Amino acid sequence: MKKIFGSTTGLSASQIRQLENLYQFRTHPEDLVSREQLEALVAISTDIRRQVGILLGRNGKTLHVIAGEPHRIVIPDTPDFKAIPGRLKGLRCIHSHLNEEGLTRDDLTDLALLRLDFMAAVCITPKGLPGKIHLGHILPGDEDEPYQLMDPIHANALNIDCTGRIDALEDELTRKDALHTVTSGEEKALLINVFTEKVKEAVASLDELKELCRSSSITVLDTALQKRKKIDPKFVVGKGKLADLVIRALQKHATLLVFDRELSPSQIRSVTDFVEMKVIDRTQLILDIFARHAKSREGKLQVELAQMKYLLPRLATKNTAMSRLTGGIGGRGPGETKLEINRRRVRDRVTRLTKEIAKIRKQRTQQRSKRNRKGVPVISIVGYTNAGKSTLLNTLTQSTIIAENRLFATLDPSSRRLKFPRDTEVIITDTVGFIQDLPDELMEAFHATLEELQDADILLHVVDVSNPRYEQQMHSVEAILRKLDLEKTPVLYVFNKQDRIELSEFDNPWLLNQGTLISATRPESLRPLVSRLESMVRQQTG
Repeated sequence: MKKIFGSTTGLSASQIRQLENLYQFRTHPEDLVSREQLEALVAISTDIRRQVGILLGRNGKTLHVIAGEPHRIVIPDTPDFKAIPGRLKGLRCIHSHLNEEGLTRDDLTDLALLRLDFMAAVCITPKGLPGKIHLGHILPGDEDEPYQLMDPIHANALNIDCTGRIDALEDELTRKDALHTVTSGEEKALLINVFTEKVKEAVASLDELKELCRSSSITVLDTALQKRKKIDPKFVVGKGKLADLVIRALQKHATLLVFDRELSPSQIRSVTDFVEMKVIDRTQLILDIFARHAKSREGKLQVELAQMKYLLPRLATKNTAMSRLTGGIGGRGPGETKLEINRRRVRDRVTRLTKEIAKIRKQRTQQRSKRNRKGVPVISIVGYTNAGKSTLLNTLTQSTIIAENRLFATLDPSSRRLKFPRDTEVIITDTVGFIQDLPDELMEAFHATLEELQDADILLHVVDVSNPRYEQQMHSVEAILRKLDLEKTPVLYVFNKQDRIELSEFDNPWLLNQGTLISATRPESLRPLVSRLESMVRQQTG
C-alpha cells in the first residue's frame, strides 16, 4: 500500500484506493504527465471535491500522491531530492484546481522555494473533465519574479519537451550561479530583523548584526526589517513573509539566513523545516565569533560550554533543522558537534566542562589572593566590544596584545603592569567586550573570566564616542556591570576615538566632561588619563 500524503479524513475506502491507483501510472519523460493519469487525477478530485496532486520524477515515475483541501495542497518534505546550486529539484508537481483559476500565489511560492522542475495546475471543467493546464518554471537570474508562466496547454498537448527545457534551465542556472560562486566555507547572508518597538533601535541592532557578520567573515547581501504587533511564535516573521524573504535570498544567491534575535527551539525547527537553506540566529553568530577567537584552553572550554548549553534544548527532535544548525557558522570551533550526538552525551559533556571550568576558577581565585596580599591595585578595562580596550592597554603598557577593528577580537583576558610617573605600580587588565543582549549562555560560561572584575579597584569604562550608538552601548555595558554587582566599584569613563569626531558638533558635550577624552592610538592623548588614574589610585590606597 502506497502512502497518501495530506489528509484522507472523511474519504471512503474506494476513494482512498482511487488515490493509491495514481501511483500505478508512468509518464514519458518528455510529457508533463500522461493523459491517462491526468484524467484519473481529475476524476478523483471531482469526486472528493478537493485538490489532488502528484509529484513526478524525471523518469516519469509517480513518487508522491497528495490529498489536498478545496483550495490548496501541501507538498510533503522530499529529503531525497535536493536542489543543489545549478540544479533544480528533479520533481514536477501536477495538481488540480476545482475551478478555472491559474497558478496561485501559493503555487508559485512552492515552485520558487522548492525549486521544482515545473508547477502545473489543471482546471476542472463543469463536466468534470481536464480543462486548461497552467504551468510555470523557475526563472534563473535576478529578476523581480523568480518564475516564469508558460502559455496554458490542453490535455491533448502534454508533450512539452520536459527534458530539453530542464536541461536549458539548468545550464542557465549553472551559468548564473558561476557568477556568484563562493569559496568553501564562505557564507553569503540575508539578515532579518523583526521588531515590535522603535524602528531606530531595530536599525541600530541590524547595523550591529552586520558588524558581527563581518567578524565572522560572512558577506551580507541584503537586509530585511519587519514591524509586527507581536513576534510570530512559529515562523518569527509569519509564514508568508518568510517565503518572500527566502525567495529574495535565493535570487541574490544567499546561502544563509541570519535572524537578529535568539530563536526558540520550536522556531528553529519550524523555520528550518520550511526553508531549504541554512538558518542561524544572533546567539549562534556570537558563539561562532567566540569560537574563532578563543585561544587559551580556558577560553575554548568556556565557548564549548556555551555552545553545548545552547544546543541542548534544540536536540529535542532529530530533523533537518538540526542538521543545518550544526557545523560551519554557529557550530564551528571547540564546540563543534554533529546531529547524531544525543541529549545524554551533551549533558555529560556539560557536566565535565563545568567541572574543568570550576578548577580554573579555583586557580584564578588563588592567583587573585596572592595578588591581593601583595597589595598591588588592579584596574580593569571594560566596555562595548570594539570600543578600543586592547588598543588602550597596548598604548598604556607598550604591549602587543592583538587589537583588530572587529567585534570580539579579544576573548581571553590579558593583564599587564603599569608604572605611573611617581613610581606607583598597578596591574591593568583587559577583558572580553560586552554587547547588547549578551547571550545568557555566554554570561554564565564566561563567569570565570568576568570574576576578575570583582577584584578591580577601578573600572575604566571605554566608550567609542565616534559610534552613533555610543549611548546605547554605554547603557548595555552598565546593565551588565549591574548584573555582576559592580555598581560600587569606582568607574572612570574614557571617551575614545576623539580624533574621529568634531568636538564642537558633538551632541552631548556635558557627557564628555564626566570622563577623559582620548585617542587610544596616540600616546600623547593619554597623559590626562594617566594623571587622573594615578590620582584615583592614590585616593584608593591613601
